[in-house]
Amino acid sequence: MKIRRMGLGDLGSFTAMAFSPVELLRAFHRRWILTTLLVVTGIAVMARLGVWQLDRLDQRRAFNIRVLAQISRPELSLTGETLNSDLVNMEYRPVIVRGEYDFSSQVALRNQAWEGRWGVHLLTPLHIQETDSYVLVDRGWIPGEDYLAGDWSEYDEPGIQEVRGVIRAPQSKPDIGKRRDPTPMPGERIMAWNLANVQAISQQVPHPLLPIYIQQAPDPTWKRLPARSQPELDLTEGPHLGYALQWFAFAGLLGLGYPLYIRREERRRSGVA
Repeated sequence: MKIRRMGLGDLGSFTAMAFSPVELLRAFHRRWILTTLLVVTGIAVMARLGVWQLDRLDQRRAFNIRVLAQISRPELSLTGETLNSDLVNMEYRPVIVRGEYDFSSQVALRNQAWEGRWGVHLLTPLHIQETDSYVLVDRGWIPGEDYLAGDWSEYDEPGIQEVRGVIRAPQSKPDIGKRRDPTPMPGERIMAWNLANVQAISQQVPHPLLPIYIQQAPDPTWKRLPARSQPELDLTEGPHLGYALQWFAFAGLLGLGYPLYIRREERRRSGVA
């Protein structure tokens, strides 16, 4: 790539953009003060949006580090002393648990897709073997028509089951566009949920639920429904750095362009070319 040296013409153009104190003070003349306030507000908002995107970038990096640390850890056997661990902060760690399902307390997680088809996921409490504890298991997808029929018994998995999957943190805040689930009233049972809100679901389950749920992993030997799946994780840094630079650039352009605009308008008013 050929680099061109700066000549006198370039220096003159750069010098022409410099502003004297008198020119800068014109922005606070009563003729310009309202516009100046709007411009200053715009610059502040753009700069704040840039800082916000940098904060989002830091959060994304922290999330990625935490997730990578958990998915690389050895499989956790969920029994005995491990039941008292800080399970919520172990989200995405591989886990194994043995127990028996309580299908009478099973609920559905709405609006789930599998191979382009609409349906639900079945969330079923599992009585952990040799303990008094239960954990909610996302057993996978079933077709929407079967969900609407209301009889899910054909998808029951009776007897002692060994479940492998990943720990998932409970969901309480809906994404944009999703509705928040109502809190069940005493004696009420809500069959379909928008979120895997373990705390709210536990209010209609006659067993003590752990504060997490397990998303069951696919098994090559499992050829039936429910169809198991694992969370789709995006561990990139996303577009936040690019957005931050854009907002800072917009703020800089507005901050530089506004005095130039005032200079041009003042010269036009005074008849100076």
